[in-house]
Amino acid sequence: MLQNKNILIGITGGISAYKIPMLVRSFIKQGANVKVVMTTAAEEFVSKKVLSVLSQNEVYATFFNHKNEWNNHVHLANWADVFVIAPLTANSLAKLAHGLCGNILTATYLSCKAPVCIAPAMDLEMYEHPTTKENLTKLQQHGVHIMPSEYGDLASGLIGYGRMPEPERIAKYIITNILKQTLPLLNKKVLINAGPTYEKIDPVRFIGNHSSGKMGIAIAETFAKLGASVTLVLGPTNETVKNTSIKVIPITTAQEMFEYCKTYFINSDITILAAAVADFKPKTASEQKIKKNNFNNTIELTHTVDIAKELGNIKTNQILVGFALETNDLEKNGIEKLNNKNLDFIVLNAANNTKTGFGVDTNQITIIDKFGKKTPYKLKAKTEVAEDITSYVLQIMSNKK
Repeated sequence: MLQNKNILIGITGGISAYKIPMLVRSFIKQGANVKVVMTTAAEEFVSKKVLSVLSQNEVYATFFNHKNEWNNHVHLANWADVFVIAPLTANSLAKLAHGLCGNILTATYLSCKAPVCIAPAMDLEMYEHPTTKENLTKLQQHGVHIMPSEYGDLASGLIGYGRMPEPERIAKYIITNILKQTLPLLNKKVLINAGPTYEKIDPVRFIGNHSSGKMGIAIAETFAKLGASVTLVLGPTNETVKNTSIKVIPITTAQEMFEYCKTYFINSDITILAAAVADFKPKTASEQKIKKNNFNNTIELTHTVDIAKELGNIKTNQILVGFALETNDLEKNGIEKLNNKNLDFIVLNAANNTKTGFGVDTNQITIIDKFGKKTPYKLKAKTEVAEDITSYVLQIMSNKK
């Protein structure tokens, strides 16, 4: 969720500022880019050097740096995808509420168009004072996200509300209440199948292919980053799914894959059929290992279930996407599959290219949609190809509105 997000952290002069390095570290570990802006009072409680090392960026505390160069608060505000101010003291809260910008943090706030989240932290009487409540209400009316303070021991020795939430709670709040709400596929259900299927010949042999599942897994993780609820029906693979929000259903055979896909397809908004399903299976599988001297050189085969065809037949409003991996007549075969299986678009890629297809980290695709529009792409990493495919889906959704 935080991968490549730009998070700006503002720190004011409260004692809980000493906890903010842990917040910086949490964001960095989750893939975010982090910058820190702070008041000079905050420097009494947390080191700029520590924050700079952890964020891997310069820390801004004044309008001009030690070289007398301007720290441009407008550029800083425009850089941010989200601006979280923690801790926020009663003094700085009042400045934000009334538009005062005597320091770089408050000036950055007034220039910021990204979502702003504050974590008030102060003593009990200050937190409960009517003026503080009025200031919080004013910021809330301006669209600022306000994290409720927590109950517990305070610096004064009192016990009550006014504690800054712990860093892990702040990080979770940012993800759940701000970033997720801006994701284009929030509340959308996405079904993806990936990897090979294995069709049993006997207890030790099978019909399968060299698919690794890398392409389908990359697509699943890309959709999940955009807020979708993703179900991945995954054939046998050594690849791992890193995003723990993805529901992974491991299967072995084409029939197993079909049964799960059919179940989840009914309620899906988007379905991507990226699996390399075995087209054939033995008509009868042996319960015992077939011995060489007993083999008659013939295995009678039958077709496996055509998952794309079956789902295309029951399709209603879902976006349905298929893949075509061919060694020859790629475009001709792809268009035929597109039309016969009621797909919205098909992704073509060649199996006879050493940099595309099974087992490699790159792919080169062409997308053909049901209106005949053909869009070729350059050779890219499969993670980037996944983004191209996802973008095409978003375009279709936008056109449907």
